[in-house]
Amino acid sequence: MIENIIFDFGDVFINLDKQATAREMQVYGFKNLTPDLEVLFKDYEKGLITTEHFLNQTNNLFPKASRLDLIHAWNSIILDFPEQRLKFIEKMAKEKDYRLFLLSNTNELHIEYVKQKMGNTRYARFKNCFEKFYLSHEINLRKPEPAIFEYVLNSNNLRPEKTFFVDDSGEHTSSAAKLGITCWNLKVGEEDILDLNTKILKC
Repeated sequence: MIENIIFDFGDVFINLDKQATAREMQVYGFKNLTPDLEVLFKDYEKGLITTEHFLNQTNNLFPKASRLDLIHAWNSIILDFPEQRLKFIEKMAKEKDYRLFLLSNTNELHIEYVKQKMGNTRYARFKNCFEKFYLSHEINLRKPEPAIFEYVLNSNNLRPEKTFFVDDSGEHTSSAAKLGITCWNLKVGEEDILDLNTKILKC
């Protein structure tokens, strides 16, 4: 029986346009994701470098872009947070049938922009639904590293076989499944977090 649910954030609750940053940056010379850029992005997502360092390094690579241009392009990935999803997770929190956790790969610029887009009240409503709210840049770990799932399990005394994980990335759900966690690789555009109860009943 499932007792705990771990949720991803992006494209599970809040909608994303994952190609937006690349499109926005093309005008400044971006062509493709290089190994150096990939390391920079991952280090920033894990909180291993500051926002200042991240922006300086990115500006060095794309000198035609101002700092405001870079921030705008970086945050363009983030879209809307449908109210029905917020009400759904609030209902789950109120019912207390499961222990609820959030586990998101995100960085300081993105989460600050999310707060701005949602507004402090809606963001607080969302965050308060969860027993723990784990953001990769705050815990220096990121999905799909097995260590991040072990961290959540061990920190909260969760048994993998009683834990359910929802994420839109197959790479992330595959990693969690290897630890014995039941997973739902949510197909964006075809499925919605509102279908969660049906998925859990099939476990």
